[in-house]
Amino acid sequence: MFKFGLKRIIVYWQKWVIFRFANRKRLLSIVPKKFTMAFITGLCVSLLFAACTANNPSNTTTVSANNSNQTKASLVRIGYQKSAILLKSKELLEKRLQPEGVSVEWIEFPAGPQLLEAMNVGSIDLGHTGESPPIFAQAAGAAITYIAGIAPSPASSAILVPKNSAIKTVNDLKGKKIAFQKGSSAHYMLVQVLEKSGLKYSDIQPIYLPPADARAAFVKGSVDAWSIWDPFYAAAEKSADSRVLIDGTGINRQGGYYLASKNFANQQSETIKAILEEIQNLEQWSDQNRNEVAATLSPILGIDLETMQKSTNRKKFGITPVTQDLISLQQQVADKFYELKLIPKQINVKEAMLTPEQYAAFSPKTK
Repeated sequence: MFKFGLKRIIVYWQKWVIFRFANRKRLLSIVPKKFTMAFITGLCVSLLFAACTANNPSNTTTVSANNSNQTKASLVRIGYQKSAILLKSKELLEKRLQPEGVSVEWIEFPAGPQLLEAMNVGSIDLGHTGESPPIFAQAAGAAITYIAGIAPSPASSAILVPKNSAIKTVNDLKGKKIAFQKGSSAHYMLVQVLEKSGLKYSDIQPIYLPPADARAAFVKGSVDAWSIWDPFYAAAEKSADSRVLIDGTGINRQGGYYLASKNFANQQSETIKAILEEIQNLEQWSDQNRNEVAATLSPILGIDLETMQKSTNRKKFGITPVTQDLISLQQQVADKFYELKLIPKQINVKEAMLTPEQYAAFSPKTK
């Protein structure tokens, strides 16, 4: 029955194709009729086979809620900033994942925007940033998703001015040049600080620079102020002849996020669960062993121990599940950047979120 039906379909397609090319005598004169018929027959069979395959569920691989069809990746590429180097230095993920046949590759970035750019083009699978970089990335069409929240550390970010600066209050920033990484947590903190003091974003001159370049401009006096986070903030307090105009206390309500490419998040929930468990364990250990954390990071980052201790002591450790409250806060960030015309379109942050079932599968347990 199947062969009979197939034969009728082939005959029908032969007639249709010949009819379509009937007026193209040059084509039929160049190619022998026997060859033409064989080609048409083969093409019809191929099309029929492709159609049957596309509609046959047994030939497709789907990712279900319980991830039963997942194939574990053999390599996880993690983007990190200096503030997260402790996880790399202790090799906790290697110890956890390598027995399962999964290798870990680490790639350093100066700030969150660059990290998410790399994630968008497929250079890394996972990493963490402040609250702002995911907004700019999503507005640019990046295929990223949130996998965990980071406990906020309001005192770990600040706006610095030179010690001898005439700038004494936030209102004195009007008309001044302020350096910061565009699309970073320092960017959003500055926006919040200005609004709280009754200033508009248009009242200042933004100078978009990554941390290292911003520090150089600040030291040279090329800018009037610098919005920055730890450990750059702590280092500048010690050696950049600076003073704190205002920090994020009472302003910063988010600590950032761990993010992954959508493909990685959909396919590798077991690996993500293992990674987040190790991160949470390290965060809990760090909270109880701050002096050891500072002693470990000091030589790695090239920051003196006293400065590193200062940075570590004002940090709040821990990661949290992605909740509706976090989503609402993140939507406020997105709306504000759109209002200021800093992103090209209005976005819905929920479109970069996973399902509740997916979060339940790997979210860290909080105490």
